[in-house]
Amino acid sequence: MENNACKVYEDEIQLLEEEIKLLAEKYDDLKQESTFYSDEEILTSIKLFQKEFQGESKGECPSDLKAQLESLEREMSFLMKFTGIHFTSHSKKTLEKNENRTVQKHRLSGNCHSLPFQLEFQLLETQNKENVSAVITDFNIRMESEEYSDLSKFVSSTEKHRNLLLFFRSLSSYAEWYEHRRCTFLHFKAKYPDIVALPEGQLGDYMILRNPKLPGFELMIVWKIHIDEEGRTTPVLDLLTKVPEQVLERKMAPFENAPTCFRSMLLLFGIETAIENLIKVAGLEKSIPALLTRGSNFKSSFN
Repeated sequence: MENNACKVYEDEIQLLEEEIKLLAEKYDDLKQESTFYSDEEILTSIKLFQKEFQGESKGECPSDLKAQLESLEREMSFLMKFTGIHFTSHSKKTLEKNENRTVQKHRLSGNCHSLPFQLEFQLLETQNKENVSAVITDFNIRMESEEYSDLSKFVSSTEKHRNLLLFFRSLSSYAEWYEHRRCTFLHFKAKYPDIVALPEGQLGDYMILRNPKLPGFELMIVWKIHIDEEGRTTPVLDLLTKVPEQVLERKMAPFENAPTCFRSMLLLFGIETAIENLIKVAGLEKSIPALLTRGSNFKSSFN
């Protein structure tokens, strides 16, 4: 009992130490940022804020400000639903500030549908008598892209060109297809549990179709999501077959030309209908004569 109590206290102490460390870092950031502003600038900002809050600058009352805030919240909610992008945290740190230029470091975290992301970039603002310009520098993206070669290449290209708008626009499209694939796989797995298998789970990029009464017979539906360096997203589906060798030799199975037929169905009926039609055909025992299921040698388009 004493050991357990000590362990609980040690865990609480560790959590408190971590929280103190985070607060100290925030304090240092605020302290550093405040050094870029003079006392006069700080007082001016406070007075301006007080005037706006009291409605003296534009004659607005608190109810008007509340209505504006509610309107902005509705617009933000709509954009989040439309794009699937949800920001969970944001931090800003001023690295440099003078009369002509300001350098700030931003950190953003969030999710696009089920894909988490983290961004870190510096924003350089310069101004002269005529205009103000802003440029993104040192752009870094952190997300689980190692498993998806196309996404990894796109992330590297976006970091190189420092295109923040392209990243969010393309990530939204990619994540939407990613979520659609996941939901489609789960739907067919639930509807045809004896035929559909997901070896890599719901986040995998392929599904296996098996007929329980036809050992050795498999169809693999591969669903890749291609995204090029310019952010264009395209779903790419194909069919791979694993059929008993005797079936291929006698040409008695309707699956010999299955990949070509599947691609044609995709063009004619769309993804969901094409997959469901294939599942229904794969589940028919009479599609491949039972007498041919006793062989042990197979020809396969995949291993």
